[in-house]
Amino acid sequence: VLGVSSWYLLRARDVGFAIRSFAVAAGFGLASALSVIVLGDESGYTSGLVQKVKLAAIEAEWETQPAPAAITAFGIPNQEAERTDYAIKIPWLLGLIATRSVDEQITGIKDLVRQAEQRIPNGMIAYAMLEKIRGGDKSREVREQFERTKENLGHALLLKKYTSNVADATPEQIRLAARDTIPQVWPMFWAFRIMVGLGFLFLFIFSAAFYFLAIRNLATQRWLLRLIVFSIPLPWIAAELGWIVAEYGRQPWTISGVLPTFLSVSSLSASTVYASLAAFVLFYTALLVIEMYLMVKYIRIGPGSLRTGRYFGEARDGAAVPGEAG
Repeated sequence: VLGVSSWYLLRARDVGFAIRSFAVAAGFGLASALSVIVLGDESGYTSGLVQKVKLAAIEAEWETQPAPAAITAFGIPNQEAERTDYAIKIPWLLGLIATRSVDEQITGIKDLVRQAEQRIPNGMIAYAMLEKIRGGDKSREVREQFERTKENLGHALLLKKYTSNVADATPEQIRLAARDTIPQVWPMFWAFRIMVGLGFLFLFIFSAAFYFLAIRNLATQRWLLRLIVFSIPLPWIAAELGWIVAEYGRQPWTISGVLPTFLSVSSLSASTVYASLAAFVLFYTALLVIEMYLMVKYIRIGPGSLRTGRYFGEARDGAAVPGEAG
């Protein structure tokens, strides 16, 4: 709404209508941008409590830093070497955001992998006990062993990627499965930073729009109007980046710590999946083309499509209305 209103203002079309819609969009957008930042901060805090792997991947935290941890504003994550090259850090900020304290540590990726390596052998015991129970062994000892180790069963299931005999996995297979608990870091690192950067850009745009509208100096700020028009697709990009952070960041789990993604696939054949995916892509592409055509068409027509005789391009007393100033 803000972008289309800005386009009308740049072309001096239906100015009164554009100003009114601009005002609604600027006020609502400013409130929304502030709310999203607050909710994002709350999400970061929650991730620090319950999604430690995702948080470590987002921040490329290879080592457990002394509290409060610094945040990496820029860097190039190197997954093979387990380091972030050319890192530019801001002291304390990550610890304050993620833990809201100055004395709580944020567990690094290397330590999280070591924790997974410790959980997998316990999960192997749980898996072996579960197989015995399924085989009819109802002894108290078997059940007690299963109860003690069942919280690690999901980690043992990661071994199925490397062996069908989970209970007898080798140390190398355990090491590989433990490394699988960490998603690729660079997509998470950059998707999150671009998303956050766009969020603060939206805050700047809506704040500037609201300010210049309030002081009745909007028409002369053509740089801002152009920026708003070019920013129209950015909310969709930010939303997709957020989806990447949320969904890619929980890999390798469908249910965190319980069910690995590769074990939750359906029994459908690859050809069936490809066919259904192609059908969805074609269908939604067709909807996108139709939607874009209709949006562009009616944006160009503007409020004149209402046929009230008050707006640009409509006939009024036998003459076309050249524009609207009030």
